Amino acid sequence: MNKESANSLTARIVIGMIAGIGLGLLFKAMLPKDGDLIIPLGLFDFYVRGFFVDGLFEIGGQIFVTSLKMLVVPLVFVSLVCGTCSLTDTSKIGSIGGRAIGLYLITTAIAITIAIFAGLLVAPGEGVNMTSEVTFAAAEAPTLAQVIIGMFPSNPFDAFAKGNMLQVIVFALLFGIAVALAGDAGERISKQFEDLNEVIMRLVVILMNLAPYGVFCLMTTLFVKLDPSAFANLAAYFFTVLGVLILHALLTYPTLLKVLTGLNPIIFIKKMRTTAMFAFSTASSNATIPSTLNTTTKKLGVGNSIASFTVPMGATINMDGTAIMQGVATVFIAQVFNVDLTVTDFLMVIVTATLASIGTAGVPGVGLIMLAMVLAQVGLPVEGIGLIIGVDRLLDMVRTAVNVTGDSMVTVVVGKAEGQFNQDLYNSVDDTRGDRIDFHHLKDKY
Repeated sequence: MNKESANSLTARIVIGMIAGIGLGLLFKAMLPKDGDLIIPLGLFDFYVRGFFVDGLFEIGGQIFVTSLKMLVVPLVFVSLVCGTCSLTDTSKIGSIGGRAIGLYLITTAIAITIAIFAGLLVAPGEGVNMTSEVTFAAAEAPTLAQVIIGMFPSNPFDAFAKGNMLQVIVFALLFGIAVALAGDAGERISKQFEDLNEVIMRLVVILMNLAPYGVFCLMTTLFVKLDPSAFANLAAYFFTVLGVLILHALLTYPTLLKVLTGLNPIIFIKKMRTTAMFAFSTASSNATIPSTLNTTTKKLGVGNSIASFTVPMGATINMDGTAIMQGVATVFIAQVFNVDLTVTDFLMVIVTATLASIGTAGVPGVGLIMLAMVLAQVGLPVEGIGLIIGVDRLLDMVRTAVNVTGDSMVTVVVGKAEGQFNQDLYNSVDDTRGDRIDFHHLKDKY
């Protein structure tokens, strides 16, 4: 590995991830067991659990994730205003949005269809008898009509404060259109937003360079707290979902990209590595928006006017990874409870989960709420969700990586279709573009 590669953000994130997993497993091995204390219980609680796991690493990991989330609202708003007001023909917004939403729904339908077939083929729930002592309190999900009405903010500042991304996106679009139509005053405002966007993107790059340390802390605390018995009991379910997630990311997306654009999908997969690892470590599509925007515009060659619109939208409504979990989980829970689902039931699952990917956008715990909706739709016991909670954290990390990969694929397709795409940049071999920050440049500029 040459010096350039060794210093890349991707390599440093991998090192941080592996080191965190290793240290977490080491701490896990040191956990006091009945009659077999590797170290005195008091010392373990104070030093290992108190100072490191629940202290230093928990604080470091949460500060990292919180710092990323801190940027989401200002980044999305400023970037989307810049992208919208830069469109000379504001009618293109409808074309961009239509293409993006259509592709997101298509990929979600494909994802859950593959998941159902995989669940039926592997049959992870057959012979599993874990129907007792499982509970799950499902929050009430809003209707599609309520979500559509709720997309329009009565108070934009309240939407900013609460991080309601759908409302932020709608207000940013309306504000950007107004700026584009405001003549000379709009041009002055547009320049101010462009400068502000440059500053925010510089802050993004600074925080991205802290990612290896944040990932290290997150992995350490995760693997210390992971319940191995829950993983062992649900191994078949876990690996079925994992296999479908990998298949969707490495086969469905590249195939669609090749068919719809003719671009080399291998280049796409290689340039998505850093963002996918970012998503895996944070398990949050919203927290990964800065990295996704950086990758789509600086590595994949999509114009900011497209990426600033499709990426936040994808982080809000694109639920391919969650749809895969729902498909396998529905089959798994049906098998555990010995319920035979008909072809009509499976079709209902596909339709419900696909529409729910938009209908429940922005709801906390969206994956489990969507699954509760799907289970109720086909008459399966909602409490069956309690069976899969034990391994959901790890799967959530993987499906977030799949989601942001889908966001980026759709962004490339839409960008090329709208003529806002730099193919030379896409085909370039420089995969470290935007990964590191040039502090000498900062010193000279500021």
